[in-house]
Amino acid sequence: MKKYIRPALVLTLGMVAVIGVYTLVVFGIGKVVPNKGLGNQITVKGQKQYANIGQQFTLPQYFHGRPSAVDYNAAGSGASNKGPNNPEYLEQVQKRIDTLLMVNPTMTEVKIPVDLITASGSGLDPNISVAAAEFQIDRVAKARNLSTEKVKDLIAENSAAENIVFFAPQKVNVLKLNAALENLK
Repeated sequence: MKKYIRPALVLTLGMVAVIGVYTLVVFGIGKVVPNKGLGNQITVKGQKQYANIGQQFTLPQYFHGRPSAVDYNAAGSGASNKGPNNPEYLEQVQKRIDTLLMVNPTMTEVKIPVDLITASGSGLDPNISVAAAEFQIDRVAKARNLSTEKVKDLIAENSAAENIVFFAPQKVNVLKLNAALENLK
């Protein structure tokens, strides 16, 4: 029995050392990067908000983000794990389509970008595609009494700031875009 205890203790202590060093290295890197590992914070109406965590917007004057399988709860991120043929999932997607068409009456079902009706893997995706933002232009412009061109320009400005990786799909951070809308006043 002694011949098994010593190797087990050595292996355990070795793994504790390796994992401890790894943890300290990652913690150290987090303290020297921009924002000191505190996330991507912006100030909206005098309050600090995390732009790297998806948030729910339901009012017509705001752009809406991706649906969330965890109701935008950052403490418990995750997906629904329902397959594409699951009847509950298909019913949920149809409800999302119906809701989108109801709040965006100038659009058709054919034009709905997939990221507006499907949740991301984490349920907290802060970004939508440029196509998803453009899908919502008429509703937001009408609710804010703005021209559609002004809203398009705002999307273009905010998508350019988000897209620094070559060949990546164009995206827009929903919170930053909505903050930019608020700053128009």
